[in-house]
Amino acid sequence: MSHHTALPHGDEPCPECGTAAWPTQLPAPVTLSLDMSGDRLVVTVSGELDLESDQLLQQTLNDALDRTSGGLELDLAGVDFCDCAALNVLLDVHDRARASAKRFVLRTTSPAVQRLLALTGVLPLFAAGAADSGPPAIGTTREADPPGADIAAENAQLHQALESHAAIDLARGMLMASFRLNAQQSWEVLVTVSQHSNTKLRLIADALLRTTDGSALPAPLADHLATAVRVHGSSAG
Repeated sequence: MSHHTALPHGDEPCPECGTAAWPTQLPAPVTLSLDMSGDRLVVTVSGELDLESDQLLQQTLNDALDRTSGGLELDLAGVDFCDCAALNVLLDVHDRARASAKRFVLRTTSPAVQRLLALTGVLPLFAAGAADSGPPAIGTTREADPPGADIAAENAQLHQALESHAAIDLARGMLMASFRLNAQQSWEVLVTVSQHSNTKLRLIADALLRTTDGSALPAPLADHLATAVRVHGSSAG
């Protein structure tokens, strides 16, 4: 990776190495840099990915995707924190890449990113997207798969992921309105309830959304939610 001074957004790549790096426009500790790898761009991200940095992440990835013929590879090993807003950006860019017949690969992920992918149930989507085509593994018969089977499976995974995150975002909004939480606190409440109840985030979000129709939140989840709100609601916003 190049180590030259970061260029402002919109400038041409460095004439020495053909790469560019865009500095964050916000005080949030997040940085993004780009390098060429064959016909793909490698985007290296470090710092914290949240609601305050998702616009920069979206703009950088969209611009990078437009500039490359092969697609994008993401190095997220240096990401210390990643929330649902950032994951929504990844899902959106993943969808744009597919529509353009380009690859979108998570090359490396930090424990924080890996945990989020597992909690939200989208890890198989990115695992499938990261697998380049090549010779079948020993014991498999790729020729026997129906035409378009891989694409159909990935479409179904993406559709489910987008629906899941729509529900999670709505649930976060409910928590913010009901308990006067900020965006970060509402996310921490959902993650804490998920961990302590051993329940996927999507299922917790669905249960919260059903309360708008008069359904009661199951007692175990209600207890975990009350505790999480007390803990995270009293933290600094």
